[in-house]
Amino acid sequence: MSAPDAPATTALRALRGTPIWAVLTIAVGALLMATSATAVVGGKLLIDRYTSRIQQQDLLAGAAKVPQEPDGEALNGPITMLLLGVDERGSRPGEMRSDTIIILHVPATHDQAYLVSVPRDTWVEAPAFEPSGYPGGESKITDVFRAGSRNGVGRAGGAPLVALTLKDLTGIEFDGAAIIDFGGFRNVIDALGGVRMCVDQRVKSQHMRLVDGEPSWLAEAREVGGGEELWHEEGCKRMAGWEALDYSRQRYGLPNGDYDRQRHQRQLLKAMVQEASSTGVLTNPAKIDRVITAAGKAFVLDTGGVPIADFVFTLRGITANDLIMVKTNGGGFNPAGFSSTAAERLTPESLEMFDAVRTGTLDDYLLANPDAVQRD
Repeated sequence: MSAPDAPATTALRALRGTPIWAVLTIAVGALLMATSATAVVGGKLLIDRYTSRIQQQDLLAGAAKVPQEPDGEALNGPITMLLLGVDERGSRPGEMRSDTIIILHVPATHDQAYLVSVPRDTWVEAPAFEPSGYPGGESKITDVFRAGSRNGVGRAGGAPLVALTLKDLTGIEFDGAAIIDFGGFRNVIDALGGVRMCVDQRVKSQHMRLVDGEPSWLAEAREVGGGEELWHEEGCKRMAGWEALDYSRQRYGLPNGDYDRQRHQRQLLKAMVQEASSTGVLTNPAKIDRVITAAGKAFVLDTGGVPIADFVFTLRGITANDLIMVKTNGGGFNPAGFSSTAAERLTPESLEMFDAVRTGTLDDYLLANPDAVQRD
């Protein structure tokens, strides 16, 4: 693969600030934009170069906002995107769940970005969905993706049904959406050269084991005798893709279960943005090329008909330090009251918070409710 062309390379060298690759490294797949006029030209060249590598698909159906008309290439108003994490490895058609659901919200000022997790065990009422033959009904939101993807519909049904369910629950309509495959996510982290993560509590992996000292998926380890338990030990270090992803997916054995997992996943996303915007990446065109190529294979994207370049241009000033992680249900499990399943409900406070996302007033909500901001 050839290196980026000369104008793009010149633009990379001209960077004066830390750009945001992802609020769209995460959602769009590592598209570079910069803060100076010269860098904007180079950034557009990179966008044109790599956009064709990103899979694009209609993921929102009736939960999409009316596409915006750019005003001089910048979008107006708040921007809200739905991010869904799935594990396609070994999944049978129609059996895939969305174990990670994050709403990415950018206020109208376009100077910050909020990551709000939707707990996987949230009890919801999903609407009927004709493409998959789903009649509608109540379930955990993690199972809604599966209901929409049945009968061969796949991602094109799973994501829209999750989006429609969230729209019914919160009133939120989305400017865009992305499906992130965990296996591809691992490759993006490796292309970055790993990320720095801090383990705040020792936890055993439920997905991997050590076989002859090397990490292996649990099912594969069982085929050769089971292997040894794999533990994530306390402390900060640079993690390879498999390790960072595995740690961020653990929930059993943690005091707050899925809420600790949500927090660790948001930390991983922020660590990726920090790494992607580091000098070691931005000054290395070959590494940028590897990261964007890996990201293009890891994401399926829907921008609601708006050119990707317009999203990137609009969000060019947001840095890793502008990513704010927001807690749902106060960071603790809110039981739904069922004796047969570990389901939960959104609290009135969380519903108010999601309504603030809908109305573009999340800044005001968080000023009045500072405890909703994740501090660590």
